Amino acid sequence: MSDTTHDGGIALSSPPSADEGLSASQLADKYGLTVSGARPGLFAYIRQLWGRRHFILAFSRAKLTAQYSQAKLGQLWQVATPLLNALVYFLIFGLILGTSRGMSQEVFVPFLVTGVFVFTFTQSSVMAGVRSISGNIGLVRALHFPRASLPVSFSLQQLQQLLYSMVVLFAVAMGFGSYPRLSWLLIIPALALQFVFNTGLALVMARLGSKTPDLAQLMPFIMRTWMYGSGVMFSIPVMLEGKPQWIADVLQYNPAAIYMDLVRFALIDGYGSENLPDHVWAVGLVWALVVGVVGFVYFWKAEERYGRG
Repeated sequence: MSDTTHDGGIALSSPPSADEGLSASQLADKYGLTVSGARPGLFAYIRQLWGRRHFILAFSRAKLTAQYSQAKLGQLWQVATPLLNALVYFLIFGLILGTSRGMSQEVFVPFLVTGVFVFTFTQSSVMAGVRSISGNIGLVRALHFPRASLPVSFSLQQLQQLLYSMVVLFAVAMGFGSYPRLSWLLIIPALALQFVFNTGLALVMARLGSKTPDLAQLMPFIMRTWMYGSGVMFSIPVMLEGKPQWIADVLQYNPAAIYMDLVRFALIDGYGSENLPDHVWAVGLVWALVVGVVGFVYFWKAEERYGRG
């Protein structure tokens, strides 16, 4: 194309662009561009997360190693902390308040230690989940990776810490007359179900905590209330004898109590099925699947919003 200038010369102009008049979205479609940080489909997201499995494992191990790196006793605190908690609860609740009624000392001591260790697994996973995004905001903003990697890795870190503590738990059980038997193998599926449940709950708390940092200050009070209502230090049926049955049912069927009872039943001689609510394994499976799946989808829905604003 050409135009005549004011002095009679001829100026050449470029032809109109083929992209002229196209909107931004039309241009993106034409050239195959996508939004930076856009949320992938659910199944694509799962594949991405699986592809980062080595990072998740390495990150959880590094966090576990660094957790007590400044302490002189180092990794021994992984075991000492829940054990000292159990000792305090035994002195207060077992000896002073007498919550061991209905159980012999040979049953109550491993009952209490098991409750403390197993509940701490859930408690620590939830607390770590709340801070998993907000506490690693630099990493979230600097690198592109599925953000679910963080709460999953923190839950895995707590599982590894529990496995170290299980050595002490086994020693306590044997010290009070509960020796290894085939039922101890039931601890594996019980902890697997609890890990799925904990991870789902950590994912929920990670999304909530990413936008509400003050939630981390509130959660210790919520977790303490949950602990006292889950039968960590006492037998729910014995302590609520004479109370309306629905209260005992609500407390016994809450997930923290379910997973504690499954491990206690597997580990402790004298803690038989009469202490468990009906269909306890089915209930544990339902809690794990529902919270695990709902938590994962709930977290994925906000994938593109983490680290922004």
